[in-house]
Amino acid sequence: MSHRYRLVLAPGQEAGLLEHCRHARFVWNLAVEQHQYWRPGRAAAPGLAEQCRQLTDARAAFNWLASGSVTVQQQALRDFHQAMRRFYTGTSRRPGWRKMGTHEGFRQVGLRADHVRRLNRGNGRVWVPKIGWVRFRWSRAVPANVKSYRVTRDVAGRWHIVFASRPEPILAPGNGQTVGVDRGVVVSAALSTGDLLYCPATPTNARRRLVRLQRKLARGCLRSNRRRRVKVAVAKMHARTRDRRRDWVEKTSTDLARRFDVIRVENLTVANMTRSAKGTAAEPGHRVRQKAGLNRAILAAGWGHLVSRLEHKAPGRVEKINPAYTSQQCSRCGHVAAESRESQAVFRCRSCGFECNADVNAARNIAAGRAVNARGGDRVAGPVSREPQLVTSAT
Repeated sequence: MSHRYRLVLAPGQEAGLLEHCRHARFVWNLAVEQHQYWRPGRAAAPGLAEQCRQLTDARAAFNWLASGSVTVQQQALRDFHQAMRRFYTGTSRRPGWRKMGTHEGFRQVGLRADHVRRLNRGNGRVWVPKIGWVRFRWSRAVPANVKSYRVTRDVAGRWHIVFASRPEPILAPGNGQTVGVDRGVVVSAALSTGDLLYCPATPTNARRRLVRLQRKLARGCLRSNRRRRVKVAVAKMHARTRDRRRDWVEKTSTDLARRFDVIRVENLTVANMTRSAKGTAAEPGHRVRQKAGLNRAILAAGWGHLVSRLEHKAPGRVEKINPAYTSQQCSRCGHVAAESRESQAVFRCRSCGFECNADVNAARNIAAGRAVNARGGDRVAGPVSREPQLVTSAT
């Protein structure tokens, strides 16, 4: 878990931060090159201790490298070896090259208590090696006993500092209530209580301006100053969209973790659902543009981010249910029929005549822990109880 804050840089401090980023990126890329050089029959790539000794020799030979912080450069090597361990355990991809303008950041460890201070209600400052005190916006309390932080610069040119900490999870309210969450494109999250939650969309005027900027970017000359300014403007608009989505996810996940003891969601693999449908040259895909639009809508709704934050804030209280036929099953009588879902928003059971919002009906099935097999019979997915839904009246 991390707490992120916006940095407020004084004149001249950005150059020092970029120098730290260049040193960390240079050391990282050297480590990547050494590991990619390995082939069967060659000696093993150097380990962390050997690379730290090589870094000492390099700092003695090159003054521009010695002018930087040794802790920043050594921490880049430690981060690389941690990424390699995750790659070998199968939890992440193989670490690759870092590019200027895209991967701008560095980590600082060995943080003392007096290295982070609060100046006033809205500002604080942190000590950065070789630079001094750097101010940041005190948007919320900094966690106690932090030992490290990471400074990053996004493509929109914004600097942030992230303090690593292990916060306490949100305690269950103890009311015994269970909620089902059905994620969708039109309705970002429908609850079994009947609530419909919408992830904030980009305003219409902002979308129009983004289209104009993207067209201007496509017409610009490569490596020109004007094209670089337009590229930054496009990145800032995308950053605002991400901030809106992240803010909605944080508030929604906190609210659900505080209100309900058990939170049940569909067991969806978002990465597979948002893969491109373009296919290959030999076997081209079909309806590629339509699938690309659906992928953008799914990602804009924050499906994966919402569930991951729920698991962070309510560990052990999030249950994933098989999503099979939850949108076609009646939450009152259990009858399954594809014709019952008349449209995106209307569900009318062909057996008992129960009428409800289609997304809320699916959320009630998820709350009950139902999973329907191919033959139409109900079965409870995993060790879940069959308590009644929170909302039983027709809507």
